[in-house]
Amino acid sequence: MLNCPRCHQSLNSKAVTCSHCGTVLKAYGHPGITLHRATSDQPLCETCSYQADDTCTFPQRPYAKECTLYDDITQPKVVANQRYTPRQNPLQSLKFWCQRNPAWLGLLGLLTASFLLTLLAASR
Repeated sequence: MLNCPRCHQSLNSKAVTCSHCGTVLKAYGHPGITLHRATSDQPLCETCSYQADDTCTFPQRPYAKECTLYDDITQPKVVANQRYTPRQNPLQSLKFWCQRNPAWLGLLGLLTASFLLTLLAASR
């Protein structure tokens, strides 16, 4: 649950606007994108990493009070390439490989069958 920045009432995390005061919580036309708002007179740009490295292209820069790309430089960063991959047993890995690669599995079956037929024909 999150709270409305204006009236501080509890809201559903998927809410686009506050049901109590009508404050827009998400970017217009993009309900999945959070709209960040300044809580004081200080603009968001003063604590934004895009302003710090000069990559911001927002027209209201450096006085923006609302922004969808705001990235707070005071918050710790999460490394993007670190993913948790649980270890699987070899049989489970083989099962998932077979499900993901049915064409290779079929080709391997055809090659095995032709090899066995060749061995049978050579032994007669």
